[in-house]
Amino acid sequence: MKKIHLLILMLSLTISIQKISAQVQYPKTPIIAVKDTLHGTIITDNYHWLEDGENPEVIKWEKEQDKFTRSILDNLPQREKLVERFNELWRYDDVGRPSKVLNGERIFLWEKLKNDEKWRVLTKKDEATEFEILIDPNNWDATETLSGTSASRDGKYYTFGKAVAGNENPIVKIMEVETKRILPDTLRGRKQYVTSWLPDNSGFYYSAAPLKGEVPEGEENYWDSIYLHKLGTPADEDEKIYYSKDKKEMHHSVWNSECGKYTIFYQGLFNKNEIYFKYFGEEELIPIATGFDASYYVDIVDNKILIKTDKDAPNGKVYITDVDHPQREFWQEFLPEQKDKLYYINTIAGHIYAAYQHNAYTVIKIYSLEGDYIRDLSFPTVGTGHVSGYWSRDDIWVKFSSFIYPSVTYKYDFQNDKLDIYKEFPLAIDVENYTSEQVWYNSKDGTPISMFLVHRKNLKKDGNNPVRLSGYGGFNHSQTPYFSTLNIVWLEAGGMLVIPNLRGGGEYGKNWHEAGMKENKQNVFDDFIAAAEWLIENKYTNPEKLAISGSSNGGLLVGAVTMQRPELFKVVDCGVPLLDMIRYHKFGPARYWKDEYGSADDPQQFEYLHKYSPYHNVVNDTYYPAIIISAGENDARVDPLHSRKMVARMQKANPEGEPILLMIRRKSGHGGGTTLSMQIDRVADTWAFLMNMLGMNLE
Repeated sequence: MKKIHLLILMLSLTISIQKISAQVQYPKTPIIAVKDTLHGTIITDNYHWLEDGENPEVIKWEKEQDKFTRSILDNLPQREKLVERFNELWRYDDVGRPSKVLNGERIFLWEKLKNDEKWRVLTKKDEATEFEILIDPNNWDATETLSGTSASRDGKYYTFGKAVAGNENPIVKIMEVETKRILPDTLRGRKQYVTSWLPDNSGFYYSAAPLKGEVPEGEENYWDSIYLHKLGTPADEDEKIYYSKDKKEMHHSVWNSECGKYTIFYQGLFNKNEIYFKYFGEEELIPIATGFDASYYVDIVDNKILIKTDKDAPNGKVYITDVDHPQREFWQEFLPEQKDKLYYINTIAGHIYAAYQHNAYTVIKIYSLEGDYIRDLSFPTVGTGHVSGYWSRDDIWVKFSSFIYPSVTYKYDFQNDKLDIYKEFPLAIDVENYTSEQVWYNSKDGTPISMFLVHRKNLKKDGNNPVRLSGYGGFNHSQTPYFSTLNIVWLEAGGMLVIPNLRGGGEYGKNWHEAGMKENKQNVFDDFIAAAEWLIENKYTNPEKLAISGSSNGGLLVGAVTMQRPELFKVVDCGVPLLDMIRYHKFGPARYWKDEYGSADDPQQFEYLHKYSPYHNVVNDTYYPAIIISAGENDARVDPLHSRKMVARMQKANPEGEPILLMIRRKSGHGGGTTLSMQIDRVADTWAFLMNMLGMNLE
């Protein structure tokens, strides 16, 4: 019986391959074994040589893989239709909401016209004048992107960063807005980001990483510091005002309160931090939260300090105290911990807006500064909402969307408790034929997991629907309902979208996150596998119609479950992934993530990392699902070595099975292409592959 099943499986694989290409013949990949012994375990790495992206042999190998990948993707019938549809849905005249400076009348606005590849910045002196173009990156080189913009409080100056090819290394320039003249000022270091302008507009605080040679080799991504730049002074006079002398992974930030009377200092290690403040113009740092015992966020309004924390409150709570008594013994409870996770608080138009995540969707409650509950802010349906504005201004901005509710920007009329539409989604998209619902299922250990299902209303539960199951499950990141034209195209093609709220995410508070960290990471994989099994058992789909997708930490997720349960999935979209979990922390800024994953340098952590590390768990002669593994050539977060090594290992393990493709995104970083056209091509490549494997077509 087992042999018959294997023959049937091999026949189905052969048919599937013929759908894509008459013959799959991978480029040759040399095996050069490198052995290492970690904590008594011998690790043999046959593709260690692929780690060096500057090695001419690696570059040659990449080109051969790219040629092979293009030979398949360029011939997929779905690709051309996807490019056409994405151009229809992504190219339109779009505009953000106007932003008026704190101390003045000047207004800034982001805009993207139908034929633009990038967003541009507009400005005008006041409400009575017309907008004019301030910065237009469409006139720059195609690989150059606008990053980290910031206006001075009076609107006289505007700082902006220019990054290249997704490298996340913006170099800040300062523009005099009225004349559009670029000042000769330069800043120190690399990865420059302006954090806050001074209240008197004489300069600003900025963060920067050190240049090569300023720190030990390989540590350029660490040791971030805060500098103070005064306009008209050379960079070497910029004072380093906030930094760590001994902890290279420490994050720092400094910003000024809206009123301009206080400067707030933040330093953090992963999910724990300290916060200090000082009176503007003075030197003494006054502690608010110290000891690195929890996560803290503060805001100061009307001489009151609001402190949001998860200290002794996994779902979050808020304290309040006077600026004259910031010490912990004076804190008074302002918002007690609730059953739902407190996501953020914003101080707007004289009230406190507290955003909670109830079953992974947004609920916003409004309070007075005295702590009195006023009302909930009502949304049109279950979805994700964000409220913003200034404490000293009456404008209250609300942005909302859900899976089948296109994005809308509102102005909230507080007095009449009414959402007035400011801007609707500019395209008419028919969502009437689709629906979304939330279900619950049990994971392997019995833990209830919530999950969103998005599909056409007349879906038949016949076990034959093409499904894209997508997840993340890490870094306290929440997967909440949102509108995406990508999802609409998938639905239009007859597909179904499924997003489970896995442990490791932030949907249900600190404990939920920690249940998917470090030694608990297998819980995330179990949650995802259980979601696939639930979909099959409840007749939504079957393994031949099930695609899975994930990027970054989500790429690790789909890589791990593919190794653990390959028979459950037909095709895998594995984007910018971490896959070699034994060596991941040795490259780029990945050392920052040891608190999330652990490190193979630790004997106990090595055991569980080695047990699930996708690269180390590829098994020869296993029929894996088809997989497309993508990487950004200039990814500043996850090194492309993970994708190269994994593709080589999987092609060797199953040379006659489903296609294993490598897609290196040229002139791109962790987030994909730098132009709209590049983004369209990238998504069309991936989705054409998924749809072809699932037998889907666009009308």
